[in-house]
Amino acid sequence: MILLASPGQGAQTPGFLQPWLEKPGVADRFAWWSAVTGLDLVRYGTSADAEEIRDTAVAQPLLVAAAIAAAEALYDGAPGGRTGPDAVAGHSVGELAAAAIAGVLTPEAALVLVRERGRAMAEAAAVTETGMTAVLGGEADEVLAAIDKHGLTPANVNGAGQVVAAGTTERLAKFADEPPAKARLRPLSVAGAFHTEHMEPAVGVLRRLAPGVPVADPRAALLQNRDGAVVDSGRDFVARLVEQVSAPVRWDACMETMREIGVTGIIELPPAGTLVGLARRELKGIELVALKTPADLDKARELIEADAS
Repeated sequence: MILLASPGQGAQTPGFLQPWLEKPGVADRFAWWSAVTGLDLVRYGTSADAEEIRDTAVAQPLLVAAAIAAAEALYDGAPGGRTGPDAVAGHSVGELAAAAIAGVLTPEAALVLVRERGRAMAEAAAVTETGMTAVLGGEADEVLAAIDKHGLTPANVNGAGQVVAAGTTERLAKFADEPPAKARLRPLSVAGAFHTEHMEPAVGVLRRLAPGVPVADPRAALLQNRDGAVVDSGRDFVARLVEQVSAPVRWDACMETMREIGVTGIIELPPAGTLVGLARRELKGIELVALKTPADLDKARELIEADAS
């Protein structure tokens, strides 16, 4: 069973889109999706610097568009007439790309939602100075206790010894002065405390939009960040997407579900690397491909072909 994984905000790097635009039809897709989002996605994905693409309202549509485009390219010419993966999961904003790949949303609907999500989250983040810090290593219970002690939220529980603490910059600074034993702290390049109560205003914006979004039920096993569940209803998945904006991401639970449903291979969509890194430490024996550039397509298709045979 092959699962496509779509990364979340913070994975973006300057210029990561450039090689994908050389694939036939991809530049045309991005021209259209730029019109849908009201953003020059081509410029942001090629020549914009790290600070520009750190902007939540930019990063989120860019990441979702890139993941959808790469998935389309992967299955255009995939072996055995395969038209899509067996399973899909996205980390945080990557869930919107996952929903499009699974057929729950059209690419355009996903991009409209992520456009509004990004804008609303950026506005919510501007209210209070907040941020996120990755906690690497340490004893799990001690890490969570330290996060709680400083009034922070474990916004991402990623498994493989990684938790992301989120909250005000003042509290994060105090947390940095008193880190959990045997843990390393790494501030993340994001513009706010996502998946915490600070994002409640953004949830309200999306609640008003969600009922009118055209939705279908997924055509692949679609995992959800709240608890790792496989969600069979497209409408339920969209409702969960809305509430997830202010709730912690449980990628550890998603990886446990991957193990339970028999995933044998994971292909991470661009900008790839983070999620296969977590899987390499947590899901021993599963084949992994980081689809960073079109040069990786053949390796990914070989994995799909081996699974089908």
